[in-house]
Amino acid sequence: MRPFRDLIPFDTAKKILFENVNLIDDTEEIPLIDAVNRVLAEDAVSPIDVPPFARAAEDGYAVFAEDTFGAGQYSPVVLKITGRINTGEFKEVSIKHGEAVEVATGAMLPEGADAVVRVEDTEKDGENLNVYRAVHPGFDVAPRGEDIKKGTRILKAGEYLTPAKIGALAAVGISKVKVYKKPTVAILPTGDELTKPGEKMEPGKIYDVNSYTLSAVVIENGGIPVAYDYVRDDVRDIERKLINCLNNDLIVFSGGSSVGERDLLVDVINKHGKLLFHGVQIKPGKPTWAAIINGKLVFGMPGFPTSCLNDAYQLLVPVLRKMARLPEKKEMIVKAKMARRITSTLGRQQFFTVTLKDGLAYPAYKTSGAITSLANSDGYIVIPATVDLVEKGEEVEVHLWG
Repeated sequence: MRPFRDLIPFDTAKKILFENVNLIDDTEEIPLIDAVNRVLAEDAVSPIDVPPFARAAEDGYAVFAEDTFGAGQYSPVVLKITGRINTGEFKEVSIKHGEAVEVATGAMLPEGADAVVRVEDTEKDGENLNVYRAVHPGFDVAPRGEDIKKGTRILKAGEYLTPAKIGALAAVGISKVKVYKKPTVAILPTGDELTKPGEKMEPGKIYDVNSYTLSAVVIENGGIPVAYDYVRDDVRDIERKLINCLNNDLIVFSGGSSVGERDLLVDVINKHGKLLFHGVQIKPGKPTWAAIINGKLVFGMPGFPTSCLNDAYQLLVPVLRKMARLPEKKEMIVKAKMARRITSTLGRQQFFTVTLKDGLAYPAYKTSGAITSLANSDGYIVIPATVDLVEKGEEVEVHLWG
Protein backbone atom coordinates (compact mmCIF):
# COMPACT_ATOMS: atom_id res chain seq x y z
CA MET A 1 0.00 0.00 0.00
CA ARG A 2 1.26 3.49 -0.91
CA PRO A 3 -0.34 6.29 1.13
CA PHE A 4 -1.03 9.74 -0.33
CA ARG A 5 1.88 12.00 0.50
CA ASP A 6 0.69 15.47 -0.42
CA LEU A 7 -3.01 16.29 -0.55
CA ILE A 8 -3.55 19.73 -2.06
CA PRO A 9 -6.41 22.13 -1.34
CA PHE A 10 -9.40 22.07 -3.68
CA ASP A 11 -8.83 25.64 -4.90
CA THR A 12 -5.19 24.83 -5.66
CA ALA A 13 -6.26 21.82 -7.73
CA LYS A 14 -8.66 23.99 -9.75
CA LYS A 15 -5.96 26.61 -10.29
CA ILE A 16 -3.50 23.99 -11.56
CA LEU A 17 -6.09 22.53 -13.91
CA PHE A 18 -7.06 25.94 -15.31
CA GLU A 19 -3.40 26.77 -15.94
CA ASN A 20 -3.11 23.67 -18.10
CA VAL A 21 -6.29 23.95 -20.15
CA ASN A 22 -5.81 24.27 -23.91
CA LEU A 23 -8.69 26.17 -25.51
CA ILE A 24 -10.28 24.63 -28.57
CA ASP A 25 -9.04 26.34 -31.75
CA ASP A 26 -10.56 24.09 -34.43
CA THR A 27 -13.73 25.40 -36.04
CA GLU A 28 -16.54 24.09 -38.18
CA GLU A 29 -19.39 25.60 -40.18
CA ILE A 30 -22.84 24.40 -39.16
CA PRO A 31 -26.45 25.29 -40.03
CA LEU A 32 -27.83 28.13 -37.95
CA ILE A 33 -30.65 25.90 -36.69
CA ASP A 34 -28.05 23.71 -34.96
CA ALA A 35 -25.97 26.54 -33.50
CA VAL A 36 -27.74 27.19 -30.17
CA ASN A 37 -25.41 26.74 -27.16
CA ARG A 38 -22.36 26.83 -29.44
CA VAL A 39 -19.60 29.46 -29.47
CA LEU A 40 -19.17 31.75 -32.45
CA ALA A 41 -15.71 31.55 -34.00
CA GLU A 42 -15.81 34.72 -36.12
CA ASP A 43 -17.51 38.10 -36.08
CA ALA A 44 -20.98 38.20 -37.62
CA VAL A 45 -21.49 41.28 -39.81
CA SER A 46 -24.88 42.20 -41.20
CA PRO A 47 -25.11 42.13 -45.01
CA ILE A 48 -28.40 44.08 -44.93
CA ASP A 49 -30.36 46.73 -43.08
CA VAL A 50 -32.97 45.46 -40.63
CA PRO A 51 -35.69 46.27 -41.38
CA PRO A 52 -34.67 46.42 -45.05
CA PHE A 53 -37.32 49.07 -45.73
CA ALA A 54 -39.35 51.63 -43.82
CA ARG A 55 -42.45 49.87 -42.47
CA ALA A 56 -45.60 50.52 -40.53
CA ALA A 57 -45.36 49.89 -36.80
CA GLU A 58 -49.16 49.49 -36.49
CA ASP A 59 -52.25 49.07 -38.65
CA GLY A 60 -53.28 52.42 -40.10
CA TYR A 61 -52.75 54.77 -43.01
CA ALA A 62 -49.49 55.99 -44.50
CA VAL A 63 -49.58 59.77 -44.97
CA PHE A 64 -47.58 62.97 -45.26
CA ALA A 65 -47.44 64.04 -41.62
CA GLU A 66 -47.95 67.71 -42.47
CA ASP A 67 -51.27 66.83 -44.14
CA THR A 68 -52.64 65.91 -40.70
CA PHE A 69 -51.65 69.11 -38.93
CA GLY A 70 -54.69 70.77 -37.41
CA ALA A 71 -56.74 67.57 -37.25
CA GLY A 72 -58.88 67.24 -34.13
CA GLN A 73 -61.77 65.32 -32.65
CA TYR A 74 -64.35 67.73 -34.02
CA SER A 75 -62.48 69.00 -37.08
CA PRO A 76 -61.00 66.04 -39.00
CA VAL A 77 -58.65 66.37 -41.91
CA VAL A 78 -60.02 64.63 -44.99
CA LEU A 79 -57.63 62.60 -47.18
CA LYS A 80 -58.25 60.45 -50.22
CA ILE A 81 -57.55 56.69 -49.88
CA THR A 82 -55.57 55.59 -52.94
CA GLY A 83 -54.65 51.97 -52.11
CA ARG A 84 -53.67 49.31 -49.60
CA ILE A 85 -50.39 47.50 -48.84
CA ASN A 86 -50.43 44.25 -46.86
CA THR A 87 -47.58 42.80 -44.80
CA GLY A 88 -45.05 41.05 -47.04
CA GLU A 89 -46.48 42.67 -50.16
CA PHE A 90 -44.46 44.79 -52.57
CA LYS A 91 -46.24 47.47 -54.55
CA GLU A 92 -44.75 50.35 -56.48
CA VAL A 93 -47.03 52.80 -54.78
CA SER A 94 -46.38 56.42 -53.98
CA ILE A 95 -48.58 59.08 -52.41
CA LYS A 96 -49.14 62.73 -53.03
CA HIS A 97 -50.24 65.41 -50.62
CA GLY A 98 -53.85 64.94 -49.65
CA GLU A 99 -53.65 61.14 -50.09
CA ALA A 100 -53.42 58.14 -47.75
CA VAL A 101 -52.58 54.47 -48.31
CA GLU A 102 -53.92 51.82 -45.96
CA VAL A 103 -51.09 49.74 -44.44
CA ALA A 104 -50.96 46.65 -42.21
CA THR A 105 -48.51 46.27 -39.34
CA GLY A 106 -45.08 45.52 -40.83
CA ALA A 107 -46.06 46.56 -44.35
CA MET A 108 -43.69 48.57 -46.53
CA LEU A 109 -44.48 52.28 -46.58
CA PRO A 110 -45.34 53.78 -49.95
CA GLU A 111 -42.86 56.21 -51.45
CA GLY A 112 -43.27 59.70 -50.03
CA ALA A 113 -45.04 58.74 -46.80
CA ASP A 114 -43.32 59.81 -43.60
CA ALA A 115 -45.86 58.82 -40.93
CA VAL A 116 -48.67 56.41 -40.11
CA VAL A 117 -52.00 57.41 -38.63
CA ARG A 118 -53.39 54.68 -36.41
CA VAL A 119 -56.60 53.14 -37.65
CA GLU A 120 -58.37 53.99 -34.37
CA ASP A 121 -57.72 57.71 -35.04
CA THR A 122 -59.50 57.60 -38.40
CA GLU A 123 -62.86 56.90 -39.97
CA LYS A 124 -63.49 55.65 -43.49
CA ASP A 125 -66.07 57.51 -45.55
CA GLY A 126 -66.21 55.79 -48.91
CA GLU A 127 -62.97 56.65 -50.69
CA ASN A 128 -62.19 59.33 -48.18
CA LEU A 129 -60.49 59.11 -44.81
CA ASN A 130 -61.35 61.33 -41.88
CA VAL A 131 -58.27 61.87 -39.70
CA TYR A 132 -59.03 62.95 -36.12
CA ARG A 133 -55.49 63.19 -34.77
CA ALA A 134 -52.41 64.93 -36.08
CA VAL A 135 -49.15 62.97 -36.32
CA HIS A 136 -45.54 64.11 -36.57
CA PRO A 137 -42.99 62.87 -39.12
CA GLY A 138 -41.80 59.38 -38.21
CA PHE A 139 -44.87 58.57 -36.09
CA ASP A 140 -45.53 54.81 -36.00
CA VAL A 141 -42.85 54.21 -38.64
CA ALA A 142 -39.98 51.73 -38.21
CA PRO A 143 -37.32 53.29 -40.46
CA ARG A 144 -34.99 51.26 -42.63
CA GLY A 145 -32.05 49.97 -40.59
CA GLU A 146 -33.65 51.00 -37.28
CA ASP A 147 -32.62 47.72 -35.62
CA ILE A 148 -29.46 46.78 -37.53
CA LYS A 149 -27.47 48.81 -40.04
CA LYS A 150 -25.82 47.09 -42.98
CA GLY A 151 -22.13 46.45 -42.29
CA THR A 152 -22.41 46.59 -38.50
CA ARG A 153 -21.06 43.80 -36.31
CA ILE A 154 -24.02 42.17 -34.64
CA LEU A 155 -22.08 39.45 -32.78
CA LYS A 156 -18.39 39.04 -32.07
CA ALA A 157 -16.22 35.95 -32.09
CA GLY A 158 -16.36 34.09 -28.80
CA GLU A 159 -20.00 34.87 -28.06
CA TYR A 160 -22.20 32.08 -26.70
CA LEU A 161 -25.14 31.58 -29.04
CA THR A 162 -28.44 31.87 -27.19
CA PRO A 163 -31.86 31.66 -28.88
CA ALA A 164 -32.01 35.47 -29.03
CA LYS A 165 -28.62 35.66 -30.76
CA ILE A 166 -29.69 32.95 -33.18
CA GLY A 167 -32.65 35.20 -33.96
CA ALA A 168 -30.36 38.17 -34.65
CA LEU A 169 -28.37 36.09 -37.14
CA ALA A 170 -31.55 34.86 -38.81
CA ALA A 171 -32.81 38.44 -39.09
CA VAL A 172 -29.93 39.36 -41.38
CA GLY A 173 -30.28 36.23 -43.51
CA ILE A 174 -27.33 34.24 -42.16
CA SER A 175 -28.04 30.52 -42.55
CA LYS A 176 -24.67 29.03 -41.56
CA VAL A 177 -22.20 30.03 -38.86
CA LYS A 178 -18.61 29.19 -38.03
CA VAL A 179 -18.33 27.87 -34.47
CA TYR A 180 -15.66 26.26 -32.35
CA LYS A 181 -15.74 22.49 -32.43
CA LYS A 182 -16.88 20.63 -29.35
CA PRO A 183 -14.01 19.08 -27.38
CA THR A 184 -13.81 15.29 -27.55
CA VAL A 185 -13.47 13.68 -24.15
CA ALA A 186 -12.08 10.15 -23.91
CA ILE A 187 -13.73 8.19 -21.09
CA LEU A 188 -11.79 5.20 -19.85
CA PRO A 189 -13.24 3.22 -16.95
CA THR A 190 -10.69 0.97 -15.28
CA GLY A 191 -11.05 -2.30 -13.43
CA ASP A 192 -11.49 -6.00 -14.11
CA GLU A 193 -14.75 -5.93 -12.15
CA LEU A 194 -16.79 -3.83 -14.58
CA THR A 195 -19.72 -5.08 -16.67
CA LYS A 196 -21.79 -3.07 -19.14
CA PRO A 197 -25.43 -2.49 -18.22
CA GLY A 198 -27.60 -4.92 -20.15
CA GLU A 199 -25.02 -7.70 -20.03
CA LYS A 200 -25.19 -10.68 -17.69
CA MET A 201 -23.36 -9.92 -14.47
CA GLU A 202 -20.99 -12.63 -13.30
CA PRO A 203 -20.10 -13.20 -9.62
CA GLY A 204 -17.69 -10.57 -8.32
CA LYS A 205 -18.60 -8.07 -11.04
CA ILE A 206 -20.47 -4.75 -10.86
CA TYR A 207 -22.24 -2.69 -13.47
CA ASP A 208 -20.33 0.27 -14.88
CA VAL A 209 -21.83 3.52 -13.63
CA ASN A 210 -19.10 6.07 -14.26
CA SER A 211 -18.98 5.77 -18.06
CA TYR A 212 -22.62 6.80 -18.20
CA THR A 213 -22.57 9.58 -15.63
CA LEU A 214 -19.38 11.07 -17.07
CA SER A 215 -20.75 10.91 -20.62
CA ALA A 216 -23.91 12.69 -19.51
CA VAL A 217 -21.89 15.43 -17.80
CA VAL A 218 -19.72 15.87 -20.91
CA ILE A 219 -22.74 16.16 -23.23
CA GLU A 220 -24.45 18.60 -20.87
CA ASN A 221 -21.40 20.86 -20.87
CA GLY A 222 -20.54 21.17 -24.53
CA GLY A 223 -18.31 18.15 -25.12
CA ILE A 224 -18.47 14.91 -27.08
CA PRO A 225 -17.86 11.79 -24.98
CA VAL A 226 -15.82 9.05 -26.62
CA ALA A 227 -16.24 5.76 -24.79
CA TYR A 228 -13.36 3.28 -24.74
CA ASP A 229 -13.24 -0.36 -23.69
CA TYR A 230 -12.66 -1.08 -20.05
CA VAL A 231 -9.04 -0.78 -19.00
CA ARG A 232 -7.82 -3.94 -17.30
CA ASP A 233 -5.57 -3.96 -14.25
CA ASP A 234 -2.56 -4.64 -16.43
CA VAL A 235 0.31 -2.28 -17.25
CA ARG A 236 0.45 -3.18 -20.95
CA ASP A 237 -3.31 -2.73 -21.38
CA ILE A 238 -3.22 0.60 -19.55
CA GLU A 239 -0.39 1.86 -21.77
CA ARG A 240 -2.10 0.69 -24.96
CA LYS A 241 -5.44 2.31 -24.06
CA LEU A 242 -3.71 5.51 -22.97
CA ILE A 243 -1.82 5.88 -26.25
CA ASN A 244 -4.95 5.11 -28.29
CA CYS A 245 -6.96 7.89 -26.65
CA LEU A 246 -4.44 10.73 -26.93
CA ASN A 247 -6.03 11.97 -30.15
CA ASN A 248 -8.87 13.38 -28.01
CA ASP A 249 -8.86 16.84 -26.46
CA LEU A 250 -9.30 15.64 -22.88
CA ILE A 251 -8.85 12.23 -21.26
CA VAL A 252 -10.73 11.03 -18.20
CA PHE A 253 -9.97 7.81 -16.33
CA SER A 254 -12.26 6.57 -13.60
CA GLY A 255 -10.97 4.13 -11.03
CA GLY A 256 -7.39 3.05 -10.46
CA SER A 257 -6.51 6.23 -8.59
CA SER A 258 -6.39 4.93 -5.03
CA VAL A 259 -3.44 3.47 -3.15
CA GLY A 260 -4.00 -0.27 -3.47
CA GLU A 261 -1.08 -2.32 -4.74
CA ARG A 262 -3.08 -3.24 -7.88
CA ASP A 263 -3.68 0.41 -8.78
CA LEU A 264 -1.14 0.69 -11.58
CA LEU A 265 -2.58 3.62 -13.47
CA VAL A 266 -0.66 6.42 -11.75
CA ASP A 267 2.63 4.59 -12.31
CA VAL A 268 1.91 4.42 -16.05
CA ILE A 269 0.95 8.09 -16.13
CA ASN A 270 4.18 9.05 -14.38
CA LYS A 271 6.12 7.08 -16.97
CA HIS A 272 4.49 8.79 -19.97
CA GLY A 273 3.82 12.30 -18.74
CA LYS A 274 3.91 14.79 -15.90
CA LEU A 275 1.73 14.23 -12.86
CA LEU A 276 0.29 17.59 -11.76
CA PHE A 277 -1.14 16.34 -8.48
CA HIS A 278 -2.38 13.16 -6.84
CA GLY A 279 -4.77 13.64 -3.95
CA VAL A 280 -7.06 16.55 -3.15
CA GLN A 281 -8.36 17.71 0.21
CA ILE A 282 -12.00 16.99 -0.62
CA LYS A 283 -14.64 14.52 0.42
CA PRO A 284 -15.70 12.63 -1.59
CA GLY A 285 -12.89 12.52 -4.16
CA LYS A 286 -9.59 12.43 -2.24
CA PRO A 287 -7.76 10.12 -4.75
CA THR A 288 -8.26 12.53 -7.67
CA TRP A 289 -5.23 13.17 -9.85
CA ALA A 290 -4.34 15.09 -12.99
CA ALA A 291 -1.49 14.94 -15.47
CA ILE A 292 -0.20 16.31 -18.76
CA ILE A 293 0.69 13.83 -21.50
CA ASN A 294 1.68 15.03 -24.98
CA GLY A 295 0.19 18.40 -24.12
CA LYS A 296 -3.18 16.85 -23.24
CA LEU A 297 -4.83 17.21 -19.86
CA VAL A 298 -5.59 13.83 -18.28
CA PHE A 299 -7.98 13.40 -15.37
CA GLY A 300 -7.96 10.53 -12.92
CA MET A 301 -11.16 10.17 -10.94
CA PRO A 302 -12.07 7.75 -8.16
CA GLY A 303 -13.94 4.59 -9.07
CA PHE A 304 -16.68 5.03 -6.48
CA PRO A 305 -19.71 6.50 -8.34
CA THR A 306 -20.46 9.34 -5.92
CA SER A 307 -16.81 10.40 -5.74
CA CYS A 308 -16.45 10.23 -9.51
CA LEU A 309 -19.60 12.23 -10.25
CA ASN A 310 -18.80 14.81 -7.60
CA ASP A 311 -15.37 15.23 -9.19
CA ALA A 312 -17.07 15.68 -12.54
CA TYR A 313 -19.25 18.48 -11.24
CA GLN A 314 -16.55 20.23 -9.22
CA LEU A 315 -13.49 19.84 -11.48
CA LEU A 316 -14.31 18.39 -14.90
CA VAL A 317 -17.20 20.74 -15.68
CA PRO A 318 -15.30 24.04 -15.19
CA VAL A 319 -12.29 22.68 -17.09
CA LEU A 320 -14.40 21.36 -19.97
CA ARG A 321 -16.42 24.56 -20.26
CA LYS A 322 -13.26 26.67 -20.33
CA MET A 323 -11.75 24.38 -22.97
CA ALA A 324 -14.94 24.64 -25.07
CA ARG A 325 -14.97 28.47 -24.59
CA LEU A 326 -18.37 28.24 -22.93
CA PRO A 327 -19.41 30.65 -20.17
CA GLU A 328 -19.07 29.44 -16.61
CA LYS A 329 -22.00 27.37 -15.43
CA LYS A 330 -24.33 29.53 -13.39
CA GLU A 331 -24.90 28.25 -9.91
CA MET A 332 -28.33 28.25 -8.32
CA ILE A 333 -28.04 28.65 -4.56
CA VAL A 334 -30.82 28.67 -2.00
CA LYS A 335 -30.68 29.07 1.76
CA ALA A 336 -32.05 26.43 4.11
CA LYS A 337 -31.65 25.25 7.68
CA MET A 338 -30.09 21.90 8.51
CA ALA A 339 -32.71 19.41 9.61
CA ARG A 340 -30.13 17.35 11.50
CA ARG A 341 -26.68 17.72 12.97
CA ILE A 342 -23.90 16.47 10.68
CA THR A 343 -20.19 15.90 11.16
CA SER A 344 -17.40 16.30 8.63
CA THR A 345 -13.69 15.50 8.33
CA LEU A 346 -11.25 18.19 9.39
CA GLY A 347 -8.65 18.94 6.74
CA ARG A 348 -10.91 18.04 3.78
CA GLN A 349 -13.48 20.26 2.12
CA GLN A 350 -16.68 18.24 1.91
CA PHE A 351 -19.43 18.41 -0.67
CA PHE A 352 -22.32 17.05 1.39
CA THR A 353 -25.48 16.17 -0.54
CA VAL A 354 -28.89 17.13 0.82
CA THR A 355 -32.57 17.03 -0.05
CA LEU A 356 -34.84 20.02 0.51
CA LYS A 357 -38.27 20.00 2.10
CA ASP A 358 -40.17 22.86 3.69
CA GLY A 359 -37.08 25.03 3.97
CA LEU A 360 -35.02 22.34 5.65
CA ALA A 361 -31.95 20.52 4.29
CA TYR A 362 -31.90 16.80 5.04
CA PRO A 363 -28.72 14.71 4.68
CA ALA A 364 -28.66 12.59 1.51
CA TYR A 365 -25.04 11.48 1.57
CA LYS A 366 -24.51 7.77 2.23
CA THR A 367 -21.10 6.56 1.04
CA SER A 368 -18.75 7.27 -1.85
CA GLY A 369 -19.92 4.07 -3.48
CA ALA A 370 -23.64 4.93 -3.41
CA ILE A 371 -24.79 6.72 -6.56
CA THR A 372 -28.09 7.47 -4.82
CA SER A 373 -26.18 9.92 -2.62
CA LEU A 374 -26.44 12.23 -5.62
CA ALA A 375 -29.41 10.80 -7.53
CA ASN A 376 -31.76 11.31 -4.59
CA SER A 377 -30.45 14.74 -3.61
CA ASP A 378 -31.45 18.25 -4.66
CA GLY A 379 -27.96 19.69 -4.25
CA TYR A 380 -25.08 19.96 -1.83
CA ILE A 381 -23.61 22.15 0.87
CA VAL A 382 -19.92 22.97 1.08
CA ILE A 383 -18.35 22.26 4.44
CA PRO A 384 -14.95 23.98 4.70
CA ALA A 385 -11.87 21.95 5.59
CA THR A 386 -11.66 23.83 8.90
CA VAL A 387 -15.19 22.83 9.99
CA ASP A 388 -16.08 19.44 11.45
CA LEU A 389 -19.64 20.10 12.62
CA VAL A 390 -22.81 21.66 11.23
CA GLU A 391 -25.48 22.03 13.87
CA LYS A 392 -29.17 21.31 13.48
CA GLY A 393 -30.98 24.55 12.62
CA GLU A 394 -27.83 26.21 11.24
CA GLU A 395 -28.45 28.16 8.05
CA VAL A 396 -26.61 26.74 5.05
CA GLU A 397 -26.30 27.53 1.35
CA VAL A 398 -27.50 24.70 -0.88
CA HIS A 399 -25.97 24.54 -4.35
CA LEU A 400 -28.69 23.06 -6.54
CA TRP A 401 -27.81 20.59 -9.25
CA GLY A 402 -29.76 22.66 -11.77
